[in-house]
Amino acid sequence: MQISSRVQALSPSQTLAMSQKSAELKAQGVDVINLSVGEPDFNTPEHIKVAAKQAVDDNYSFYSPVPGYMSLRKTIAEKLSRENGLSFAPSQIVVGNGAKHAICNVILATINSGDEVIIPTPAWVSYVEMVKLAEGTNVLVPTDIEHDFKLSPAQLEAAITERTRAIIMCSPSNPTGSVYTKEELQALVDVLAKYPDILVIADEIYEHILYSDSKFVSLASFPEIADRTVVINGVSKAYAMTGWRIGYCAAPEAIAKAVIKLQGQFTSGASSIAQKAAEAAYLGPQECVEEMRQAFERRRNLVVRLAREIPGFVVNEPQGAFYLFPEVSALFGKKAADRVINNSSDLAMYLLEVANVATVDGAAFCAPEYIRFSYATSDENIVEAMARIKRAVEALS
Repeated sequence: MQISSRVQALSPSQTLAMSQKSAELKAQGVDVINLSVGEPDFNTPEHIKVAAKQAVDDNYSFYSPVPGYMSLRKTIAEKLSRENGLSFAPSQIVVGNGAKHAICNVILATINSGDEVIIPTPAWVSYVEMVKLAEGTNVLVPTDIEHDFKLSPAQLEAAITERTRAIIMCSPSNPTGSVYTKEELQALVDVLAKYPDILVIADEIYEHILYSDSKFVSLASFPEIADRTVVINGVSKAYAMTGWRIGYCAAPEAIAKAVIKLQGQFTSGASSIAQKAAEAAYLGPQECVEEMRQAFERRRNLVVRLAREIPGFVVNEPQGAFYLFPEVSALFGKKAADRVINNSSDLAMYLLEVANVATVDGAAFCAPEYIRFSYATSDENIVEAMARIKRAVEALS
């Protein structure tokens, strides 16, 4: 049976693969703590669920418009104006089946074979694969923990060529939790301003999960690049609505139209019920967002403190999202019994099978000297998981 070369070229999602492996072990009765999945552990707030139930009663059971209900697109446009100071018309907003879908739509709608896409690494697992699917060329620019995983203007300038078509930026970041300041973004914008043909894809899905004195600044708020920036966002992280699958792109008109054309042939409109729920999320009370943010900040403080007690871990303090991304190369070459830790993949499997803690190896994020923990779980799980990891690491020699 023939499988297309484009699909064969793709790598499976390592975050989903590790989560599946964890689930399989749990089904066998193994007490696994899952720190692999990037999903809030909170239930969707009650007022959002009520709105969804009302939508069922109101017979929102027919095909929705391809770009989303106009009422939701208007609500998103108002949100972008109110919270981010951005000016997008509803016609520039396309609602999709999650932010992942929105990103893939934009890449497929704008990237041709051979076009180069700059991706600072560590990077979310799917960016590279989406560019591959579009037959584009990934230009990976490595950052490191010493610089809080942030791209410098000099690195950006050096990566740009005559074939550069786009750059994908994620702040707050998955997998590192890094957050660019306004000044740091301005320095990158100053470089991009010299290259008017480069599209900026700004993945801002974690915008509400910020810590300490961090402030969220949208790349689309810089006038130098506003007319060629696509904002990606959605309700999954801030409102604990991962399974509802509602995300969107806010884009220049021509790109929005191209995405609508593409989506019309692939998936059509997103779930009617989920769209009404998303509308309620944006229009309803926002205290739930702050309550979850405070819980994540408490967990961030906890996991950073405990991780710093683990030998061989180099740990920084993430300023957003809900991930810790320690550097672990000091453990490479160590062994326990007949088991040798050659890389982060070996370490992740060792922690799963010996410590019964699911993580994701850094190679999945184009950073093989690191490993990712998601602390979107209870304080009790974090304490127990880090204790297990510490014992397993201390057993290496």
